[in-house]
Amino acid sequence: MYDFAPLRAATDAFWSALAARLRAAGVADVPSSLTRDVGHVDTWRDPRLLLGQACQYPLANSWREAVRLVAIPEYAAPGCEGSRYRSAIIVRAEDPARRLEDLRGRRCAVNERDSNSGSNLLRAAIAPLAGRGRFFSSVELTGSHLASASSVASGTADVAAIDCVSYAHIGRLHAELAGRLRILDWTPSSPGLPYVTARASDPGTLAALRGALTDVQTDPALAPMRAALLQNGIDFAVDEDYTEVRRLEADALARGYPQLA
Repeated sequence: MYDFAPLRAATDAFWSALAARLRAAGVADVPSSLTRDVGHVDTWRDPRLLLGQACQYPLANSWREAVRLVAIPEYAAPGCEGSRYRSAIIVRAEDPARRLEDLRGRRCAVNERDSNSGSNLLRAAIAPLAGRGRFFSSVELTGSHLASASSVASGTADVAAIDCVSYAHIGRLHAELAGRLRILDWTPSSPGLPYVTARASDPGTLAALRGALTDVQTDPALAPMRAALLQNGIDFAVDEDYTEVRRLEADALARGYPQLA
């Protein structure tokens, strides 16, 4: 989910290290390289999925029967606490807004409607202010957090919620873009983006995945790779009921704010 183009060599190194350990553990048919030519939703519903990363909100609403949660990675990024994360609510650097209420009537950019970080967490932050009605003048779907950040910086939109790991990567990899933005506020937090495997994966494969992830997160030789990807640990305490992201949704519904608007 954080496969920015400049990070692909590090992401490939991450997979190579995992794949070697999975093969050593006896897992059959481990791919030699990552699959990048299939959309993320298609991978989540594929019964052959060995390992992927997913957003909890669409999993909770549409794909919970298709995948099993393996673990939640921890990241070294502002806004992260262990395996929890939140989204930075960003505006242009020169925008006069000083609080969320100042964004009423502004244009919002969202990566995907069913994104936890771009939509669900932002809705949770705005719901208490919306007054059971429209808050933004418009909501633009951009397709990615990087595109949402670019939309705000260019003036096409005024505000977006960018998950804190993506925003940290944007700051390192796209410094000029990041310099045109600032964080106005932060959303509530929730569990981060989990690693997932197909629901059909057997217990032995699940155990091998967890063992391989543990090794990759502790191998001193892989420290440069982990630093490039901002990886900082692994949490195996997963919630298959997606309690927190579903509660954030329910709270917004109870406030009469069913979707960003």
